[in-house]
Amino acid sequence: MAVGRGGRAVAVVALVVALALSRDGWAGPPTDQLRAKIDRVVKTIEDPELKKEHKHKERRVVVRKIAEEIFDFTETAKRSLGRHWPPRTAAERREFVDLFADLLERSYFSKIELYNGEKIVYLGDTVDGDYATVRTKLLTTQGSEIPVDYKMGRQGDRWIVYDVVIEGVSLIANYRAQFNKIIQTSSYQELVRKMKAKQAEFSDEPKRTSKKAGAPRG
Repeated sequence: MAVGRGGRAVAVVALVVALALSRDGWAGPPTDQLRAKIDRVVKTIEDPELKKEHKHKERRVVVRKIAEEIFDFTETAKRSLGRHWPPRTAAERREFVDLFADLLERSYFSKIELYNGEKIVYLGDTVDGDYATVRTKLLTTQGSEIPVDYKMGRQGDRWIVYDVVIEGVSLIANYRAQFNKIIQTSSYQELVRKMKAKQAEFSDEPKRTSKKAGAPRG
């Protein structure tokens, strides 16, 4: 199922992690806040104690909590569902946001250990009212450069990511295309069923990967 992979969009996870290591360029409040949260992610994945095989679940819990501070799951889920969001009941919306958060977190956790010394150069922030774009450039270990823009929204005094654009490809647009295709060819209920199946698969991953601790999946 395409939903679990997310194409280029899920690569946001590996790219986001690298943010913490860069100190180049000008950074405003949105970048400062994002960097502070990513610093915590890096400390978590580099913690020798949490790298131990029996700490797999504990590490996942810590990463999930930080992910909830980085991403606005509700806004991202709403935008990803697009025109299919308004018809949903309040209960359906809550269920979808929870499933979407698990989907994104699954991608986050499976990609996070791919971090391998990449560096991000900050190109600056653009703030327009309650919205901001943090423009960055990923310098890979192979010498290539990948533009990555982080779309953020302000909630009080906090800035939270609701979309990531990698080489011009939006995470939201990517998921919206996948979700829309499933709903149009089948139904919204079928999309939920597929997402629940992926959620169950994610819950079983520690058992399947216990003999290969640290090996990324996705």
